[in-house]
Amino acid sequence: MYLKRLELSGFKSFAKKTSFELDAPITAIVGPNGSGKSNVAEGVRFVLGEQSMKSLRGKSGTDLIFKGGKTAGALGRASVSIVFDNKKRVFQKKDGSAGGINVDFDEIIITREVYGDGENHYLVNGSQVRLKDILELLAPLNIGSSGHHIISQGEADKILNASIRERKEMVEDALGLRVYQYKIAESERKLEKTNANMKEAGALRRELAPHIIFLKKQVEKIEKAKEMREELRILYLAYFAREVAYLSNEEKKIAKDANIRHELVALEQKLIGLKRELTLTPENEASNERRRAMDEELAAVRNKKDELSRRLGRLEGMIELEEERAGERARSTEALGLAMVPLHDVEALSLEVSETAERALGKEASALEAALRAIREKLVSFVKRVRAEKAAPSAHIAEKLKELKRERAEGERELADVVAKERELAGAVAKIQGELEAAKESLRDKERAYFELSSKRSELVSAAGILSIQEEKLRNERSYFERELAEAAVLVGEAVKQYGHAEGEEERVEQEKRLKSIERLKIRLEDAGLSSIDETMREYEEITARDQFLEKELADLSSSKTSLEGLIAELKEKLSEEFKHGVGKINSQFGEFFKMMFGGGTSSLAVVKREKRQYRSVDDEAEEGVLLDDGEKEFEEGIEINVSLPQKKVRDLNMLSGGERALTSIALLFAISQVNPPPFLILDETDAALDEANSRKYGDMLENLSKFSHLVVITHNRETMSRASVLYGVTMAGEGISKLLSVKFDEAAAYAK
Repeated sequence: MYLKRLELSGFKSFAKKTSFELDAPITAIVGPNGSGKSNVAEGVRFVLGEQSMKSLRGKSGTDLIFKGGKTAGALGRASVSIVFDNKKRVFQKKDGSAGGINVDFDEIIITREVYGDGENHYLVNGSQVRLKDILELLAPLNIGSSGHHIISQGEADKILNASIRERKEMVEDALGLRVYQYKIAESERKLEKTNANMKEAGALRRELAPHIIFLKKQVEKIEKAKEMREELRILYLAYFAREVAYLSNEEKKIAKDANIRHELVALEQKLIGLKRELTLTPENEASNERRRAMDEELAAVRNKKDELSRRLGRLEGMIELEEERAGERARSTEALGLAMVPLHDVEALSLEVSETAERALGKEASALEAALRAIREKLVSFVKRVRAEKAAPSAHIAEKLKELKRERAEGERELADVVAKERELAGAVAKIQGELEAAKESLRDKERAYFELSSKRSELVSAAGILSIQEEKLRNERSYFERELAEAAVLVGEAVKQYGHAEGEEERVEQEKRLKSIERLKIRLEDAGLSSIDETMREYEEITARDQFLEKELADLSSSKTSLEGLIAELKEKLSEEFKHGVGKINSQFGEFFKMMFGGGTSSLAVVKREKRQYRSVDDEAEEGVLLDDGEKEFEEGIEINVSLPQKKVRDLNMLSGGERALTSIALLFAISQVNPPPFLILDETDAALDEANSRKYGDMLENLSKFSHLVVITHNRETMSRASVLYGVTMAGEGISKLLSVKFDEAAAYAK
């Protein structure tokens, strides 16, 4: 027994995380209608990968998330987890993995999550996986996509209503044969891919065929061109051997004349030296500079001498003038007397005397005496002042004359110094001039030597020019030689570079003849369109190798196709054998359960083939739509159910009553489950239509099945509850949230109502 528990969180009415421990042989879930207990079965469908929203009573993934209630808000995510016991490593494969998933754990927890945007995530022990991985993981446990292990109310007779093909798929799932279907489908995909690869390889060979034919013709031309290539190779070897010898000799000749440039360089150096010497030497140049400086200095001294002479002449004139003025003034001072006194002074004196006399007239003798005395004093004072004033100019003239004589003495001394400097500078200039004349005489000899060397230089320049022309010609010939050698390597192969070295000299005309022959052969090869022989041969080899590879690939693919077809046939045969064997075992159990349920009668499954009816669906989940007529009949294999009720002549399933159909489907499903038991069965009110007597039979079958699979029954039936080891009660309060209650067995029947 592998099933341990089921956990729902945010799934439909189970807003809060709810856990069901399911490790008992029979676990019953009871509760009133509308409490959400059927959501448990749908939760199992959901976590095992159910894709039909119709089977989950919803239109989209968001319908599976709790929508909220009076006291609880809507959620953005729902998740369901189912936990299996893996201590015995029932999920373990030989390579330590299942479906590429690591299952080396004591518990295997499969989780499916759905979000508000409809996105789904699948997880195994917390690691995200694909739905395909989940299905492959569960396939060995007889838990397949048909859902035969989950039987909900109203779907108990689903197997009766199913088509023969759908019944066959349900039985294959129950028998654990889906692994063969997976292998067959995988082999058919490989076969389809192999056929596509064979078709592609064949198409590639057909595409290559014309090019191979063309290249083969080109190769034939190449074979014919090999003779021309060999002839060209021989000519090239002779040409290169002679040409390299010629170039070597020319290089030697030029090397002998290479000293011309050295001579020219040496001569140029001499000419540069002479040219420098043709101008004044640095010493003479310095002398010339000194002479020019002395000339300027001598001119300045002479200018100063002239200036001093003119100055002394002026001083002499001024001295003579002042001396003459001094003599005249001494003679005229005594003679002139008062005549030299200014008129306004005399008039002022006359006025003062007249006023004094006027005041004294008619006065006493003492006053008159005083007036006369005052007049006398005024006259005496006037005469003194006049004399003092006349003596002052003579003193001034004497002082000025003294100053002029002093300046004349200084000027005469300075003039004497300037004349001495003039004589000194004139002698130095004459000496330097003599030295310069001697230097000019020496330069005339150097000029003659310079012109002689210039003439020789012209001859060397002409010879160097001829040498340059010869060198340029040799470079061009060397460049042509290298280009021709590179082209020859392309045309006749790299071996042509081993041309050797010819001895002795040869006329150039012979080499020109060889070159013309080479050019003619090159033109012939070019006209043949085989200028890239190696490339053509390489392409031919590559394409023929590609064709051979494709031929081998086709052979391998053909062998692989045969192997795959054999494998598919073998798998189908094995599937068919095990399927028929399993159907036989199911028939044995089906007959027993049927007799138990109906108190007699017979029932069996038969493998049949019928004409395949093709439909175009009117919607995505429609089981039937518009019947198509494609003109060709196809047959499909499936399961037909045959029953015979006791004391009735009823053999067609469509003639059974609702209760009879329920008992028949239960008997068949229990028979299928007992032949190859899945780890668990979910039975959602499959006993609702049973009376008390049949309920006891139903309960007996449950106890028998619980020995092989965990049973989770959602029921209102007291008899069914009595067979359970664990009871879970589900109730729903006003807020629309399903909750678990612990329920005593004695109260279970009343609670379920």
